[in-house]
Amino acid sequence: MKLIVGLGNPGKKYERTRHNVGFLAVDWLAGEMRWQESARARALYTKIDLNGMAVELLKPTTYMNESGVAVAYVAKKHGLKSADIIVVHDDKDIPLGEIRAQPGRGAAGHHGVLSIIERLGTKDFWRVRVGIAPAAGVRGDTAEFVLAKFTKEEQGILLQAIERAGEEIKRILSS
Repeated sequence: MKLIVGLGNPGKKYERTRHNVGFLAVDWLAGEMRWQESARARALYTKIDLNGMAVELLKPTTYMNESGVAVAYVAKKHGLKSADIIVVHDDKDIPLGEIRAQPGRGAAGHHGVLSIIERLGTKDFWRVRVGIAPAAGVRGDTAEFVLAKFTKEEQGILLQAIERAGEEIKRILSS
């Protein structure tokens, strides 16, 4: 079994914000599957089959900086190794629409990833980073930027990026 975690913040206020592209990516993978809530895991989850493999998709219902709580709980419950975990999240240092996937990277200032590293005690899991930065780069307050919604012009690029992130996850699973 594999675990794919989409990072984001819960609640209507944060829907479709830059910080929630991880949620959007796992929603794309889930398709029409229904999400269930686990109070113990503090997350929403659904199970799917990807490339012939059993996969649990996870959306922590904590705020970003506590994402590791849900990931550690589910990893322990299923006896998963860190190599069985893929985390999808936003990256303000990558141009909007670009995707980068790498295992074993540090948090690079991302509080959700840092929480997961701290709770798992390792950074040896896959990260699929979805770029959210405008061409000119991020200016001003970073927190304000990542909690902002995408502009109409950016939404088309975002949808393509979410699909590419999903395809990258499928590639990782088949390797």
